[in-house]
Amino acid sequence: MSKALKNSAIAGGSRGFPTFRAISVLAVVGAALLAGCAKRDSITVGSVPDDYRTNHPIVIGEKEEVLDLPVGASDRGMTNQQRASLEGFLSGYDRSAAPVLRIMTPSGAANDVAASRAASDFARVARANGVPASRLMMLSYQSAADVSAPVRVAYTAMKAQTGKCGRWPEDILKTEENKHYADFGCSYQNNLAAQIANPADLLGPRKETPIDAARRGKVIDGYRNAPVWVAVPAQEVDY
Repeated sequence: MSKALKNSAIAGGSRGFPTFRAISVLAVVGAALLAGCAKRDSITVGSVPDDYRTNHPIVIGEKEEVLDLPVGASDRGMTNQQRASLEGFLSGYDRSAAPVLRIMTPSGAANDVAASRAASDFARVARANGVPASRLMMLSYQSAADVSAPVRVAYTAMKAQTGKCGRWPEDILKTEENKHYADFGCSYQNNLAAQIANPADLLGPRKETPIDAARRGKVIDGYRNAPVWVAVPAQEVDY
């Protein structure tokens, strides 16, 4: 480039036209501003999940439902308290799925005779509460001879559940990263899972029920035959 062209370029920059260096700087600043407007998701881009729903997810799986009924060595059958506890336990039994209900009595325990009598009564209560006789299983388990072991009633069911709480891998006072501690949200997720009556609701919506034609006709007739509302004219009030 000749000396005259160089002087012309320098002079052009001094007359108010942007130089190449100025344009480059403006481009970098503009890109930084656009990047600052981008949507950020700390849960997605973070190296460690910081969402309690990710750390403690609610899953659907088979769970063992267990009820231990204490039986005294001098008992001669089922007591009223045992009946109430058993009927409450069987209220969660899914009669449509009809899982096997296992009644396990202790063998060799100090109360094995009383436990066998009570277990027979438990079976009758189970049948009266909708458990098919073909889905009842009477079992025994070995117990120590010097104790009065309980009668265990158990069945499996599909439940919404989460992992066990109480995980403390590090000191919760280490908050320099401003993230939740490991056990954060675990109790909330467990309580939410315990309130779900039908775990299938987490997988998708249920089928809609048929409409009530009679109720629909009554509501439509009431809408059509409703009296026309007329505004009351404003009146002066004498005090």
